Amino acid sequence: MRRPDPASTRRPDMPLARIAHEGGVSYAEVGAGGYTLLAPGRGTPWPDGRREELGFVPASCARLLAPVSPRTLVGMAHNTGPADRGLPPQAFLKPVTTITGSGTPIPVPADAGLVEAEAELAVIIGHTARRLTIADALSHVLGFTVANDVTSRDLQRSDPLWFAAKGHDGWTPLGPWLVTPAELDQQGLDVDELEIQLSVDGVPGPPANTSVLARSIIECLVYVTGVLTLHPGDVVLTGAPGGGAPIRPGCQVTAAVLGIGDLQNPVVDACCAPAGEDEEPVA
Repeated sequence: MRRPDPASTRRPDMPLARIAHEGGVSYAEVGAGGYTLLAPGRGTPWPDGRREELGFVPASCARLLAPVSPRTLVGMAHNTGPADRGLPPQAFLKPVTTITGSGTPIPVPADAGLVEAEAELAVIIGHTARRLTIADALSHVLGFTVANDVTSRDLQRSDPLWFAAKGHDGWTPLGPWLVTPAELDQQGLDVDELEIQLSVDGVPGPPANTSVLARSIIECLVYVTGVLTLHPGDVVLTGAPGGGAPIRPGCQVTAAVLGIGDLQNPVVDACCAPAGEDEEPVA
């Protein structure tokens, strides 16, 4: 699974990140050797499509966070393969406290039973989205990132509302950065034909692709926004076409999407992990 290759000179569209650094927490454009800070606006990494630059931070002086901080995080159910097309569309809410960034430990409680990682494509909303249609859904998308929808299978069977099964702090790593639709186009990639790979301790799971999802990315957005309004920065997890893989403390898990990047997180015992994502500035 290849990563986007940050060029030595700026292009019209480059991966966008959210970082903690000495000056605080900022949106930034990913480049060679570090990050160009951007002025935020209206819940997105830049105001009105303009990227006002505020300086450069070397990679060694920054820590990647989740690429956005949403008010709403939605996951698609019944969307892991063609067989799910026979089931009605369904979605679930995950607490935003589950969100964490690349490199941050995933805490697993001792009583969580069988816990699995799931590699997914995540959609990040750019404009207020309500009752979207097939024709206008993609125009409301800011970009895409990689997601790991961590789930306890044992708790899922005993908890039909999935509160404990999916709602633990740190159980939705997102990252490493955001790639815009224009950036995917420049790479010649189609969002509905992206390769997805889940690996645990360097051992890859079966190859997967967004093309086998029961419902396309647009269909997911139409369904979700037919129920609730999504705002800039909100996130929709589109489903895990490759299924899950067991994880436990001591593991290293990587979720990768072609054209976006590799989201890497260690797994730790929950008793040893901080609560939520650490957004403290880097000294």
